[in-house]
Amino acid sequence: MHDETWMLIEVGAMLLGLSLLGRLAIKFGQSPIPLYMTAGLVFGSGGLLPLQASTDFLSSGAELGVVLLLVMLGLEYSPTELVGNLKSSARAGIWDGLLNAIPGAVFALVLGWGPIAALAMAGVTWVSSSGVIAKVLRDLGRLGNRETPIVLSVLVLEDLAMAFYLPILSAVVIGASLLQGAITVAIAVGSVSIVLYLAVRHGKKLSRIFHSEQPETLLMGVLGLTMLVAGLASEVQVSAAVGAFLVGIALSGQVAHNAEKLLAPLRDLFAAIFFVFFGLTTNPADIPEVFFPALILAVVTMSTKVLTGYLAAKRAGIGRPGRWRTGLALMPRGEFTVIIAGLAVSAGVQPLIAPLAATYMLITVISGPVLARITDTAWFKQQMKAAAKREGALAGSSTSVAP
Repeated sequence: MHDETWMLIEVGAMLLGLSLLGRLAIKFGQSPIPLYMTAGLVFGSGGLLPLQASTDFLSSGAELGVVLLLVMLGLEYSPTELVGNLKSSARAGIWDGLLNAIPGAVFALVLGWGPIAALAMAGVTWVSSSGVIAKVLRDLGRLGNRETPIVLSVLVLEDLAMAFYLPILSAVVIGASLLQGAITVAIAVGSVSIVLYLAVRHGKKLSRIFHSEQPETLLMGVLGLTMLVAGLASEVQVSAAVGAFLVGIALSGQVAHNAEKLLAPLRDLFAAIFFVFFGLTTNPADIPEVFFPALILAVVTMSTKVLTGYLAAKRAGIGRPGRWRTGLALMPRGEFTVIIAGLAVSAGVQPLIAPLAATYMLITVISGPVLARITDTAWFKQQMKAAAKREGALAGSSTSVAP
């Protein structure tokens, strides 16, 4: 059979299987993400039934999945909310970098991989997965929660920080000059600033380009603009996710409302492909050798992510349950982990970074959505009530002994 025929067969069988897995997960009240990832391992390189003809399609579909997840998140918020949240979360972004990048760098140095590998591993453990977290928030019905803007602010700050980090890492691993690295960083930062300015200042004018009552033209126009901006952002070493998110922020009114309805089925389809592709890129045979180091690193840095989210939400005045929801939501790592590890390995820095990063990513992506549900359990709610009672008792005793 022709490659096109095999591609149709493979993709069709995969989508049918994902549908059944998703139905199974929903039946038991769980997120389908871990099952999608496991399916990717089964059908990836080194798996039981590796796919042959559809990998290029799935690669492109995975990229589109991230773009759709982030533009849909952007449609939920206004430019004013974005700028306000970024300003209020600036300190949280600094703590996020320190708490989560340092463990990865120290890990590489302890293993004797050297300073360049330490710089790469700092990025591997630093940045959460916008795509995974967006899916988890939607699956758990938390998009309207008070703490969700805090989660999004941390994610956006991380993605914006990558505009500095990735050009610097690229320059270091290939031995580029300081001037070349500085020019690359300047282009990336300037591009983000321009897009952010246009989104905040001229978002309403942008919305007028589209006719909110014509579904066909609205769908093509919004999707086309999103992919165009995401592609241009990626070309100048900025995350495509940042570009897509800012497009969503820029659109407003009835245009944003109707676009959200039209894009939702596409988002669900390509988001599933996105998570499957993560599993496809990991060879199960590489996992046993690096599993325990990756597990240790995952436990440490998932804990530091929880602390990051807890402190950020506390500073924003969120209650204790919301603080825990914020921290637990931020645990999964994803797309940047793969990008950074691939960049380091292709430059000959340390070959073990690739399987370690992939295993580390899988651990956080599979366990993160499961752990995020802890805050919905009766046990957690009882603990929060008990903590509130203890605080009330302590406050009462302090008042009674005051002169």
